[in-house]
Amino acid sequence: MKFRKSLLTGLCLIAATTLLGNKSAMAADPYPNKPVTLVVPFSAGGPTDAVARLIAIPMGKELGQTVIVENTVGAGGTIAATRVARSNPDGYMIFIHHMGMATAPALYKKLPFDPMKDFEYIGQVVDVPMVLLGRKNFPPNNFKELEAYIKVNKEKVTLANAGPGAVSQLCGLLFMSREGVELTTVPYKGTGPALTDLLGGQVDLLCDQTTQTIPYIKDGLVKTYGVTTPKRLPALPNVPTLDEQGLKGFEVRVWHGMYVSKGTPPAVLAKINKALNVALNDPEVKARLAESNIEIAPPAKRTPSGLKDHLEAEINKWGPVIRKAGAYAD
Repeated sequence: MKFRKSLLTGLCLIAATTLLGNKSAMAADPYPNKPVTLVVPFSAGGPTDAVARLIAIPMGKELGQTVIVENTVGAGGTIAATRVARSNPDGYMIFIHHMGMATAPALYKKLPFDPMKDFEYIGQVVDVPMVLLGRKNFPPNNFKELEAYIKVNKEKVTLANAGPGAVSQLCGLLFMSREGVELTTVPYKGTGPALTDLLGGQVDLLCDQTTQTIPYIKDGLVKTYGVTTPKRLPALPNVPTLDEQGLKGFEVRVWHGMYVSKGTPPAVLAKINKALNVALNDPEVKARLAESNIEIAPPAKRTPSGLKDHLEAEINKWGPVIRKAGAYAD
């Protein structure tokens, strides 16, 4: 009996020592202790991918681990979003997505995730302004002439976009909704070919990001009817906003946010948020973004609550527009 008691006592001491050792190891080995994956829902070389790769290096330096950018493409970003939503809530899989996170609930009848329930929020990242363009030989020379022209010729006017769910499509839907007209929409597999056809005169109108259109605007290869931000852009000071030309409250930005799966510990969220803000305050990052006419989100929006509130507002904004147009992606 004494031997058994001694054995049990010894086993208990070993178990207790092991448990304490494991706890100590955990405490001494906090997040992150291995590389972190930053999931991009679009192909390499696109605007979202470019932003992700730019901030990944300074984020990694702040975290003390490599941040690996991984492209998971398909279904307008929903495949990547689903993957992250179902990942372990440990902060090792981070997700960056543009405003498609807000439009997906209306665009897809069967969405395998809920943007407001299946994620924790890190913060907004950047905003990319857009501009409404026309082909060089399109008759209207300014926005007022454009409004008059499309009311008379709406059946003939073509409006290009980058396909279902693309921001160019959403911008076009909002424009048609505000103008009370239905134009002939022409979907493309990306804004690249859509812009090529606009430059070639095959389509009349296109709403596109400033990152790739400003050189053509400055060279006079397209007509410019207005930017989609509340204020004029420093890069295009002579181009009025659509808001100041009568479309009050018209605002479309390709905003980006950063997320992780639901249940990620608050301490981990805080570390990722700090790394994001350190990256966005990096002088080289700021200079590179400015060169591409990409605006860094203001500090108040680079927070979990800032992103959550903005996402909810954008869902409420775009849902009615998409459902009214019947522009579903599935």
